[in-house]
Amino acid sequence: MSVRVRRVYEPPEPEDGVRVLVDRLWPRGLSKDAARVDEWPKALTPSTELRRWYHAGEGSYEEFGRRYEAELAAPEAIELLDRVRGLAAKGAVTLLTAAKSPEQSHAAVLARLLQG
Repeated sequence: MSVRVRRVYEPPEPEDGVRVLVDRLWPRGLSKDAARVDEWPKALTPSTELRRWYHAGEGSYEEFGRRYEAELAAPEAIELLDRVRGLAAKGAVTLLTAAKSPEQSHAAVLARLLQG
């Protein structure tokens, strides 16, 4: 199973496989053609409240990850996680985010869950 995380602003690569945007909002200044997004499961993104809490600097990345994983236990999120797992079982999947530090973002939490 191959799941990786990249910034959506980086040019698509053949190794990307299925490109999955995991942000709730469309990336600013990026056309849909340039992004080449195959899937956009908005229900896999953190809640607005959790995003605001984390970006306000009120907690650690580890605590954010725990809270986000708890949100991903919702039935709709479980269904979408299973869908992305199925895609990854068939080939490469790249989780795309506009986050400036993808390795400290919700996309990294998702990648860990999908590979675990």
